[in-house]
This record gives sequence, C-alpha cells and structure tokens, in this order.
Amino acid sequence: MAHENDDSKPAKANGTETEASSHFIKEIIEKEVAENKNDGRVHTRFPPEPNGFLHIGHAKAICVNYGLAEEFGGKYNLRFDDTNPAKEETAYVEAIMRDIRWLGFDWEDRLFYASDYFDQLYEFAIRLTKDGKAYVDDLTADEIREYRGTLTAPGKDSPYRNRSIAENLDLFERMKAGEFPDGSRVLRAKIDMAAPNLNMRDPVMYRILHAEHHRTGNKWCIYPMYDWAHGQSDSIEGITHSLCDISFEDHRPLYDWFIDQLGIHHPRQIEFARLNIGYTVLSKRRLIQLVKEGFVSGWDDPRMPTLSGLRRRGYTPEAIRTFCDRIGVAKRESMVDIALLEYCLREDLNIRARRMMAVLDPLKVIIDNYPEGQVEQFEAINNPEDESAGTRMIPFSREIYIEREDFLENPPKKFFRLAPGQEVRLKHAYYITCARVVKDENGRIVELHCTYDPESRGGGTPDGRRVKGTLHWVSAAHARDAEVRLYDRLFTRENPLEDEDFKANFNAGSLTAIRGCKVEPALADAQPGEFFQFLRQGYFCVDSVDTTENKPVFNRTVSLKDTWAKIAGKQ
Repeated sequence: MAHENDDSKPAKANGTETEASSHFIKEIIEKEVAENKNDGRVHTRFPPEPNGFLHIGHAKAICVNYGLAEEFGGKYNLRFDDTNPAKEETAYVEAIMRDIRWLGFDWEDRLFYASDYFDQLYEFAIRLTKDGKAYVDDLTADEIREYRGTLTAPGKDSPYRNRSIAENLDLFERMKAGEFPDGSRVLRAKIDMAAPNLNMRDPVMYRILHAEHHRTGNKWCIYPMYDWAHGQSDSIEGITHSLCDISFEDHRPLYDWFIDQLGIHHPRQIEFARLNIGYTVLSKRRLIQLVKEGFVSGWDDPRMPTLSGLRRRGYTPEAIRTFCDRIGVAKRESMVDIALLEYCLREDLNIRARRMMAVLDPLKVIIDNYPEGQVEQFEAINNPEDESAGTRMIPFSREIYIEREDFLENPPKKFFRLAPGQEVRLKHAYYITCARVVKDENGRIVELHCTYDPESRGGGTPDGRRVKGTLHWVSAAHARDAEVRLYDRLFTRENPLEDEDFKANFNAGSLTAIRGCKVEPALADAQPGEFFQFLRQGYFCVDSVDTTENKPVFNRTVSLKDTWAKIAGKQ
C-alpha cells in the first residue's frame, strides 16, 4: 500500500528526461550518517499488502529501499502489512516473496508481518486511550465522513468524543472481545477536528471486522488501520528510514504524531515519486479490476505490468533493475516513456538471447533444382554477442517455409525480398530466385517454385554478386509447429486514467495469437522461461503456463524496433 499508485494524473516527462538528476534521499541519509543519527545505522523495509501481486511500480520501491540499505551497509526488511483479512490471502504472500526473490533481492532472516505486532499495537492503543488521546466512537462510516469536514471547512466533534477514559477502555475491550457487530464502533485518535490536514481530524485506528485472518485465524475481530499499524511497526523493527510514495506525504504528520505520543523509536518517513509508465496503469486496485472482470487472463497475463506477468512474457530481472536505476529517484512525478523500459530490455536480451529462425505466417517454397531427399546441415552462430553460446546446426532441404510477407507478386520499387525473377539470400544457406507462383481456386498464393545457385552456399558466389534481401526460413521436413503470441500496449491512451472509466481505453488488440507457426528444430526442446531472438521478428520467451510437450507457445517479449534509441539519438 505504501508503494501503490492511485488515480492521480502525473505530468509527462519530455524527451529523454528521467528522474535521475537528483537523488535527494541518498543525500539525506548521507547527512544523517555523518551526524551519527541512529548510531549511523541505515535500516529500510518494503511493506507490501498481501492483497494482490507486485507490479513494476513496486519494483522501483524495492530497488530504492534495498539499494540504499546495501549502499550504506545497512539492513532491509520484508514486512507484510496484513491488517485487512477480508482482502488478503496466503497465495498473495507466496507470490510476493517469489517475485522479490526473482528480482534479485534477499531479506535474509528479516521476514515480518504487521500481524506479528497485533498484541503490541493493541497495548499501544490502550496507552493512548489511558492518556485521553483515543476514544471509542459510535458514528457510522458515513457519519464519520460527514463530520470530518472538507478541505475548506473544518470538521466537527463526534458526540462521543468526550467519553470518559474508563468508558473508552471498557468499550474498546468489549470490541476486542467480539461483543459488537461489524461497523458499529471504531477507535479513533483524539487530535484536532479543525486541523488543516484532514488526516489529523481524529483518524480511525481500529475497526470491527469479524473475519478470519490468514495468520492469526479468529483470534482478533478488531483490526488496526494502515496509518496506525504502519509507523508503529516501523518503530518496533528499528527502521531508520521509512521510504514511501508521494501520496503518503500528507500522512506524515499523523505518522509522526502517533510515534511522538507513544514516545518510541522514531523512524524518518521520506516520500518519493511513484512510477508512472505510458499506456498502462500501476494501481493495484485497477489491476484487480482487470483480473476480476476478465480483461486479462490473470495476474500473470503477459500483458500485465505485474512482475509475474513481465516474467512470463520474458522480461529479465536485470532489465527491470536497470530501468529502475535509470529513471532515478525524485519528488516530482512524471510519465515515463514505455520505450525506455523496452530499451533496457533489448540491451539485456541482446547479450543473452540465442538467435533462432521462426516463420510466423508460413508460405511453402519448393526449390525445383535441389536434389529430392537431400538434407544439408548449416552451422549458425547462436549469439554474435556471446562466443560462449556456441553454434548449432540447421537442416536445409528441398522444401522450406518463408514468411508470406517476404514475397510479393507485383512488388513496388525498392522491395528487396522475394518476387518473380528476383534473387534473395536465405540466411546461412543459398541464393534462390522465384520462378513460378502457385495459387488456389480463390487466387491465394499457396506455393512458390524457385531455383537455387549451388555456388552460393553460405551466402557468397564465385562471381562476387550480392543481393540486398536476406530472408529467414525453416526446412519444411524438419520444422516444428508452434503457437506465437504477439503483444501490444495494454491501453490505447498514454495515460488511461485521464478518462473516468479507464477500462474504456483497454486495447482489445493487445493480444494476437498465431497458430500454425513453423520453428526450426533446435527450438523443440526449449524450456519454459527460455528466451530467444527470432531473426527479424523480435525477442521471444517460452510461455511457462500454456506450453506443453507437443505444443510450444512463444510470447513475444519485445520487438526489434527500438524507438527509444531513436529518441535518444536526436537529443
């Protein structure tokens, strides 16, 4: 929750500008360490709510918290703020831990839960009640909102605000014992109903909720509100710097007030800009809507900005960490161009991914003068950026598949691919020339007949002639069938939240599934999670959910087209 986006509308960053110009949090910590504040300790935490999956905005928060702790030789906690059993599940806890480990971070033995502190938080609440700084209120939720006032009008005191300390203690104990129904009473802090900051107008600390908790079972029927549990949990754990997103800036006075009234260890809360990426939403509440209403197949849908979705699509943790590092840390919010994220991914995959050939829309080519039954093997480099990746052998035969779009019967000028009478090079193999076109009864091209030059083996000829077009291909006799899924942006508008109903901007064409694709035989044993560069097509990952032994499914992680590099080159 402390790192979750809401529905605000950030300004757009221009050009290649990112937020890396100033790391103000690091400067604050450097100053405090130099002053020996907290005995020079740096201890941060990441406090997710287990009510959904982590998204890339959370990745930024994790990188900031962990990165600063590591840089200053400090510690880093993972703490689940599990204060709302109605929305929390153990499955979310497990998914969050899995995502953080995949991202490359280790909380060591410092795994905590807010529910670990329920007894202590209750005792803290008793202390404030005894000090006359908290009271039990019988107003309904709607009445509390009405009494709260507005940004321009002060609130008014609840008629129950001046109950005696003894009565408040008695009612609070009876709330804990389960005597009252849900929503009938709350415990509120007694601060100032005329405070300019609405968060200071007697905020609710506890509500009654008869719901089974995923860790404490039915022990409790009152649960602490986030603003009450958050700061005290930080204090109990000895956190020195509570780093959270900018939406919590207005909550900081309340964070400080609770800790100061209790007289306990006081961490420093510092807020930074949330991550906003074009053509997506980074609000857990909004992502839950997409899942529950069937816009996507689940939290791990490869179109989702969740870490599980990005992992399934083929994103690497290294690329995500690089991206988070490049956008930097600042107070001012902006809209980050999604092209920068894709650029970071291409940089990483270019080094890691083996090059393979796959034909997504196959058109059969028969090489008439190639010997029937003959099969040759051509050696191909797996990755020119990585010698250790070695080579593989690619079979070649009389019948092959090429991409349908690589042939035009009546080509325009400067069309350098295959056409009647036009010669092209087959990657790693021979030069071929189209001699004849075969069509079905509907006039659709179903087959090409070509000839090859035996002297052009490997891509050269004795006469030294060159061709401008090079095509990828697969041998028809050796090709394996596969399904390929192409992904587009999740939304049609850069900032989907500019409309009242953000789902109206959902991109119905964000997924295209292509069946009947042909891939080279080396891909037959590809394992879920492996990634490749399909020549001229982009980077692809073997789907970890739908792939079976007989039906590999490849998700296109990102295309080869790099708009960010072009933008950066013009700056």
